[in-house]
Amino acid sequence: MAGLKPELDNQLKRQALWLRESWTWLLRTRVLEKEPGRLRALDVGCGPGHVMEVLSPLMDLKGVDIDPKMVSAGRSRGYDITEGPAEKLPFESDSFDLVYCTFLLLWVKDPERVVSEMSRVSKRWVACLAEPDVGARLDYPDGIAPVKDLIVKGMKKEGGDPFMGRKLRGVFARCGLEAEVGAHLGVWGIDKLREETPGEWRYLQMTAEPGFDSKLQLDRVRSAWEKALDERTLFQFNPLFYAVARKG
Repeated sequence: MAGLKPELDNQLKRQALWLRESWTWLLRTRVLEKEPGRLRALDVGCGPGHVMEVLSPLMDLKGVDIDPKMVSAGRSRGYDITEGPAEKLPFESDSFDLVYCTFLLLWVKDPERVVSEMSRVSKRWVACLAEPDVGARLDYPDGIAPVKDLIVKGMKKEGGDPFMGRKLRGVFARCGLEAEVGAHLGVWGIDKLREETPGEWRYLQMTAEPGFDSKLQLDRVRSAWEKALDERTLFQFNPLFYAVARKG
């Protein structure tokens, strides 16, 4: 995976691991049980293929990503990935049974154009399997509440939309798709929070708006975080939404 930053690859792996069971349940109950045979699916913005790894037992998969480093990383893992933009997918109309994305729409300038393209190349199903809504994030006790604002500001500075989760229904509707929208449920217990703390902090340091003030704030939040872990009072909930639509 030469060229792919280890901290980014690690975060992508963690996301796929957290949501593995929920994605499998979602696709089985909303899509696969309604379709005979094995589906051909396209992963848009597939990155190095961590989601493809999770879903490959369920479907025949192809990926597409605009980043040549991601494409190279995914191909090195044995996945069939094409380089190309989500806004102009390099495939004929009706090429796949299902076209999906994960953690993509918050990073594109025109989500509706992307979903329209996903719909164009799909025969039947269009899905966004996960988009966060950082603006609805909950962090407790009060000493760690600044985490939300730090991530929101950092995402905005990088061109992302930290409120994409709540917009999914509208994005799909404006593309002529009536989507079922829901949330992936789950709150980590204190032992899981302790286990995930190193990874969470690598993510926070990668995402938070850079600058001296943010570093000082992160240091204060880290102290409050560790204190809450020791006192077993730490609570977090970061909403992740999905949207699934059938064409026609």
